[in-house]
Amino acid sequence: MADVITYREAVAEGIAREMRRDTSVVCLGEDIAAAGGVFKTTVGLRAEFGPERVWDTPISEQAIVGAAMGAAMTGMRPVAEIMFSDFLACCWDYLANEIPKVRYMTGGQVTVPLVVRTANGGGLGFGAQHSQATENWALTVPGLKIAAPATPADVIGMMAAAIRSDDPVVFFEHKALLATKGPPPPPGHVVELGRAAVVREGADVTLVALASTVPLALKAADVLSGEGTEAEVIDLRCLVPLDAATVLDSLRRTSRLVTVEENPYQGGWGGTVVSIVADEGFGLLDAPVRRVAGECVPLPFADALEEQVIPTVDKVVTAVRGLAAY
Repeated sequence: MADVITYREAVAEGIAREMRRDTSVVCLGEDIAAAGGVFKTTVGLRAEFGPERVWDTPISEQAIVGAAMGAAMTGMRPVAEIMFSDFLACCWDYLANEIPKVRYMTGGQVTVPLVVRTANGGGLGFGAQHSQATENWALTVPGLKIAAPATPADVIGMMAAAIRSDDPVVFFEHKALLATKGPPPPPGHVVELGRAAVVREGADVTLVALASTVPLALKAADVLSGEGTEAEVIDLRCLVPLDAATVLDSLRRTSRLVTVEENPYQGGWGGTVVSIVADEGFGLLDAPVRRVAGECVPLPFADALEEQVIPTVDKVVTAVRGLAAY
């Protein structure tokens, strides 16, 4: 394998590794087979595994996720692609009302080991119906695991864990990260779902980020370091399971918290993280908590306007400066 791999290549590589390991893994979605996916994240899968295991579907999110549910209940491990995460709304009954409840309602007799992959998030000017970060939608549904990797190596490692999970996983691939590059992980690489990563150490403030806000938080930390403030950056990697222990452990060192999320402020995952800290780590704090989040408006198409709505390095730096001076 090459010395570096792109995030989009890592998606296909992560799926391929699991398909080679387990013949019950199959893929389905719109244009994922011959076309290699609209974002080129499934290139090579049809050629290697054939039409019996890589299926192009009609343009129906209900059909895709419904078929995946049935396949999972009868012994397969389907990986279903919903082209844009905004379109999860089209199959929401399956995703919120059926799939996450089967194991509970059958007393564990039936599991639904499926992965719903989807391209998520803004920053590319795709407009209001194709740019939303929708992790917070899934976060409201008990029974779903939620993964959102920030690096190519984590894409591969978390994809392995997601496909092997006996519970359903919604796997968010961020569109703005698809062209980013990183070292490929070794064979057999698995990243346990629900284990956050401290990607930068610091003693003054904790920045908690996810997916596209991880590189953003790292850039902000570099700016702040030049001003004498050392930020610790945590990549949550998953929202369910949520690694609150790593956040609380960081706060024992820093005593200041800023969450950085692309979800809208209203109902965003940062609110959950902050409430856990208030419940379990209030005594660790020496300053108020701050949430840098998306604005509660439809995402504009124009790039200059979109930048006003989603988190930026400047917004993070400004929030941390205020806490550092508290």
